[in-house]
Amino acid sequence: MGNFSNKVDTATALGTIIGRMVSPGSELQTHDWLQNQTGLGELLGHDYGNTSLTRLYTVSDKLLKHQANLEHFLADREQTLFNLNRKIVLYDLTNTYFEGQCARNPKAKFGRSKEKRTDCPLVTLGLVLDGDGFPLSSQVFPSNASEPATLKLMLDELRDKDPFHQIKPVVIMDAGIASADNIAWLIEQDYHYLVVSREQHVKNPRDQRTPVAVRDTRDSNVVVYREVDQETEETRLYCHSEQKAKKEQGIRNRFHARLEEALEKLHTGLSKKGTLKKYDKILERIGRLREKHSRVAADYTINVIADDKKNKAIGIEWQRKPESDQKDKHCGVYCLRTNIPDWSEEQLWLTYTMLTEIEATFRSLKTELGLRPVYHKKEERVTGHLFITLLAYHLVHVLRYQLRLQDIHLSWESIRNRMSTQQRMTITLPTDNDTIIHLRTTSKAETRQKQIYTALNINPDPIGKVKTIVDMKPVVPTGAD
Repeated sequence: MGNFSNKVDTATALGTIIGRMVSPGSELQTHDWLQNQTGLGELLGHDYGNTSLTRLYTVSDKLLKHQANLEHFLADREQTLFNLNRKIVLYDLTNTYFEGQCARNPKAKFGRSKEKRTDCPLVTLGLVLDGDGFPLSSQVFPSNASEPATLKLMLDELRDKDPFHQIKPVVIMDAGIASADNIAWLIEQDYHYLVVSREQHVKNPRDQRTPVAVRDTRDSNVVVYREVDQETEETRLYCHSEQKAKKEQGIRNRFHARLEEALEKLHTGLSKKGTLKKYDKILERIGRLREKHSRVAADYTINVIADDKKNKAIGIEWQRKPESDQKDKHCGVYCLRTNIPDWSEEQLWLTYTMLTEIEATFRSLKTELGLRPVYHKKEERVTGHLFITLLAYHLVHVLRYQLRLQDIHLSWESIRNRMSTQQRMTITLPTDNDTIIHLRTTSKAETRQKQIYTALNINPDPIGKVKTIVDMKPVVPTGAD
């Protein structure tokens, strides 16, 4: 914060970031929280009652100007504090949507929304994490940007910041980014990689002679089979997860049931008055059903029986194809690709599961830290809103990382809810000599709150009691009798 022009800007920046942590929302909501709902001003020695909403926007612009320096500083400081795993980086993309059309923002485009908000324009956030889940670099792309095309931009930017001291990390990413061009580029740049394969048909490790169990617990069973391409020396790790299989099978079963229910309803309607019966219209309806249930539509043979003149449909028949049983058997099967020559099956699989860390980060940004929706219209304000959320996440992840070291595994929402009952309050005491005492005090920390404070080595009441005496005696004007 040393680059900020004055103490007011520094306090406003801290208030903006902490506000995003504690009461996530728009800058307007943060402004209301700072002025009316928090004792943060007492902690920082700053009166937020005099802070305008415009200053919050101005500070957002200033933070964004220092984005590269701030990300480098935070990555370096976090490494110093915790000796983090920087031999691995995780890369993925997510998007967030706008309220409004955002006509003045060239990056706001309609596209595939991960929140199913296809009615709203979107922007895409690219994020690189280290092996311990700390953000290293971020960039905002148009929502229609090609996912694979963003990888080179992000890794080049990360290399310029040099958080690895010239040691290239292992790059982990999912199938959406693991294009053939990206794999070739990583090899050309001497990166090791571990990616989810885009192959449609992969071997089931349970059908192989020498599968290896990498996890065998009551709740999760994972077996893998390793195969090395002698020409490219690339390793393919074919995996089967029992837990993943149950989840995928459940999804397939629901889609099967919904498609069959829709077909049954359409068939039954052919014998009722006032329902659709035209042959060509029935074919159109079935086409739309296939599109709606595309995950399982190919599993069925569907036949529409027409009358002699083919004007009306008189029946609909459907049957599951035998190969659909093979698809069910294939649930939970996936393939990993890597050019790391000397890692064991278990090490490869455990490293791949780190991708769940970046998924958890995106969930936290969106649901716990107010990343969505975005209300701004200007490009720099939108990017500033996203960057403030990422700065807030840095602080959140530092706290949660420290708590995990003390064997406290809580989401940020759980921590926030647990701590929210401790309040800063004012007790007003009138006296007999025309004065009023205002006593500012902090409610006593509960046992569960003390556990958090102790783990973080924080004083539960850093301000203590503050007493203010107000003289209520009437002022007698000078010269009055």
